[in-house]
Amino acid sequence: MKQKHNDQYPIVLFDGVCHLCQGAIKFIIKRDDRGRFRFAALQSEAGRQQLQGKTLVEDTIVLVENDRCYTRSTAALRIVRKLRFPWPLLYFFIIIPPVVRDGVYRFIAAHRYRWFGKDETCLVPTKEIMNRFL
Repeated sequence: MKQKHNDQYPIVLFDGVCHLCQGAIKFIIKRDDRGRFRFAALQSEAGRQQLQGKTLVEDTIVLVENDRCYTRSTAALRIVRKLRFPWPLLYFFIIIPPVVRDGVYRFIAAHRYRWFGKDETCLVPTKEIMNRFL
């Protein structure tokens, strides 16, 4: 089923086989009391549709919001900004130049499978949160 991007719901695209990324999605869902975000694995058809015409970035989280794509640390900071308190306070780190923030992000991304593990298949959402996934 093809779902179009809805500006009302920012979409978080993530590496569906990465344990760190799966944990991040579970973290977001638990703290997104208003159900603002929708999710799709980068490897899924829905994820590929969201990135149509854009360069696929497999080592990063992507936030699709208001027809714009944000990646790496900028995506992460824009996400925490919409979670319940105290997490929006972390948005303060946006003042750090992206080259520095993304350098840290790239280092973690380069080691994520070794440090946190990886699955052979993408995260399968539970029945309770299925409606949050594209």
